[in-house]
Amino acid sequence: MPGKTLPTLTPAEVESHNSAKSCYVTLGRKVYDVTPFIDDHPGGSELILEYAGKDVTKILRDVASHEHSDSAYEIMDEYIVGIVGSESTSNGKTNGGTNGDAASRPLYEATGMSSAEDLTVETDITQDYKTHKFLDLGQPLLSQLWFSGFSKEFYLQQVHRPRHYKGGEAAPLFGNFLEPLSKTAWYVIPIVWLPPVAYGTFVGYSGLGSAQAAFGYWTLGFFCWSIIEYCMHRFLFHMEKYLPDNRVGLTLHFLLHGIHHYLPMDKYRLVMPPALFLILATPFWKVAHSILYFNWYAGTTAYCGGVFGYICYDLTHYFLHHKKLPPFYATLKKYHLEHHFADYNNGFGVTSPFWDWVFGTQLLLPDAKTLKTQ
Repeated sequence: MPGKTLPTLTPAEVESHNSAKSCYVTLGRKVYDVTPFIDDHPGGSELILEYAGKDVTKILRDVASHEHSDSAYEIMDEYIVGIVGSESTSNGKTNGGTNGDAASRPLYEATGMSSAEDLTVETDITQDYKTHKFLDLGQPLLSQLWFSGFSKEFYLQQVHRPRHYKGGEAAPLFGNFLEPLSKTAWYVIPIVWLPPVAYGTFVGYSGLGSAQAAFGYWTLGFFCWSIIEYCMHRFLFHMEKYLPDNRVGLTLHFLLHGIHHYLPMDKYRLVMPPALFLILATPFWKVAHSILYFNWYAGTTAYCGGVFGYICYDLTHYFLHHKKLPPFYATLKKYHLEHHFADYNNGFGVTSPFWDWVFGTQLLLPDAKTLKTQ
């Protein structure tokens, strides 16, 4: 349903579609019309009709019955027709033209959202622009921002209100031949960086002459990445307090991290383009060899451990947004998505909340008093 906001259905409306002629099911707040799929269901039509008008979250995850694969969820995405609101919500009403749904639902004031599922509710491009006067998602974003004259206050307010563009496709950034350079598929990261990491580790091991020493330095670098990840996310990506109030500062912020908070489910702007990582990583090569100045091979090995930590970080970040994960990572996914829909001023750890705990930036959902009811 490109370019259109999914309609909001009341629970009663969903429950009324409970026959073979019109069969709706829900998965969380998403509503699916699975009528065309009834006869094609491998488990038989009876099982689907048993859950007609009901939520299928538990049965899809039921190991005893049949735990469904990721492909099953992808198939379901083809049948999405709306989202569940409250009984009092009129059909199609949205939160200020962006991603909300029910008129009576509590929303986090900073983002205009109330749950992770709101991140995947498609934005009505026309209505969003008409309501907020920020960026037109149908036009190249960068030139709009550069010539906008937005104040820092208005920009930060809007860029942290997530939008969802055409099912997670990449919204136009440059609108010209540079567009492909702004997109990076997740699998590019291991393809580009694992070979040099493996080679550098081998060189470091050869020079150190000891597997134990090489493992120790490599592990040190891997551990150091975790604090680098936290510091970069907190003090570089979220340097809003110190951001210059001019178009240069706002544009750089948008390119570095703002676009990710603006369009958090964009599949092609979730990992760092290799050229940008190379720029950010080069100073750390000097740092590693300055700290371990007594042995070049030790610095090289530690650096490779750190870059491997980065690879794990970028892949984890992508999977947290787009994959069904086992229990431990599901908890981590919940934590990270709360950073997007509830409180972007906390929860900076992506691969682990450890440093958030150490530095007191743990993400705890705000009390009801900090919510607003639309």
